[in-house]
Amino acid sequence: MPESNTGGGILKNRYARILTGVLLLQAAGFYAVSRREAVLPIRPLEELPTEFQAWRMVRADALEPLIVDVLRADDVVSRVYLNQTTGRAASLFVAFFGSQRAGQAPHSPKNCMPGSGWAPMESGAVEVRVPGMPAPIRVNRYIVAKGEQKSLVLYWYQTRNRVIASEYAAKFYQVADAIRYNRTDTALVRVVVPLSRDQSTADAVTAATQFVQSFFASLRQFLPA
Repeated sequence: MPESNTGGGILKNRYARILTGVLLLQAAGFYAVSRREAVLPIRPLEELPTEFQAWRMVRADALEPLIVDVLRADDVVSRVYLNQTTGRAASLFVAFFGSQRAGQAPHSPKNCMPGSGWAPMESGAVEVRVPGMPAPIRVNRYIVAKGEQKSLVLYWYQTRNRVIASEYAAKFYQVADAIRYNRTDTALVRVVVPLSRDQSTADAVTAATQFVQSFFASLRQFLPA
């Protein structure tokens, strides 16, 4: 009686499907990279409002040339805002990258801040309900310290219609958008609220989320649709 080849056939078919999938992904990736990318213009970030509800800009910070050279962003804004009602301060940093194909990509604050002397003490995530989005956005939350100074840091990666906390997810969407839309633009958004000895982490999170809620809709208008 002849031997059955059913098992071998199943294995061969499984490996054939995997190999086909890998080849298709490689072909799609090659096609996405070989096409000339659609790099869309944006409004200059310096045109962001100097007031967001109760928050008013009190200082615009210029980046050092060395930081600009390392960052390689297409546009950057760095400001400090003060809440006129509560007196709380919050800094806003936005770096926009029109393309990530030529080595330009956001540098994660969790890697950059330790290099600047800030040591992470706590890490996690927080959800923020913002206008214009159907569900709360999820962003990274860090407590960092430098000597006796402490700060709360919120940061995320953003396009016009997407907010991502995870660096791994951001890379996934970079490839997916390159294949589907022939573009890889993104923005890194970071908010920092100082923590004094008489202020709890919960108070700082409240101040930071209120600040995010105040500027989120305006910032979306500056990012390519």
